[in-house]
Amino acid sequence: MLSTPQSLKRLLNLYPPYIGAGIRLDYVSDDWKELHVGMALRWYNRNAVNTHFGGSLYSMIDPHLMLMLMQLLGRNYLIWDKAAEIDFKKASKRRVTSVITITDDDIESIRRHTADGAKHFPVFWVDIKDETDELVARVKKTLYVKKKQSLD
Repeated sequence: MLSTPQSLKRLLNLYPPYIGAGIRLDYVSDDWKELHVGMALRWYNRNAVNTHFGGSLYSMIDPHLMLMLMQLLGRNYLIWDKAAEIDFKKASKRRVTSVITITDDDIESIRRHTADGAKHFPVFWVDIKDETDELVARVKKTLYVKKKQSLD
């Protein structure tokens, strides 16, 4: 696990696939519950019609929820991405951004559903918007969370 939100930001901003897609983490809150990510349209992340490439739009969201939950829940939980869907709403040539949040209620619900060792599949919805606050895409992320069995 990473030691600080700033280390996550530094690491992902140097991550070659993010550099190649033009994705940039702008902010990670000190409590790991909020993350801001953005992407400007560049010649290397455009699609055939000169708008944002859909794979790059999805890459903006992946793998942040998993990484944030790993920090919030700690080493006693197994956390993986399970599934994702992206619904493209509007093509855009403007800079796009997303705010990814995990609430205290989300954490409490996950802990409650996994307390007896059961698998839980929390669902998060994340919007990607352009500079004019228009919805470009909506992503549905499903995670796999399970409390690790103790060895005692």
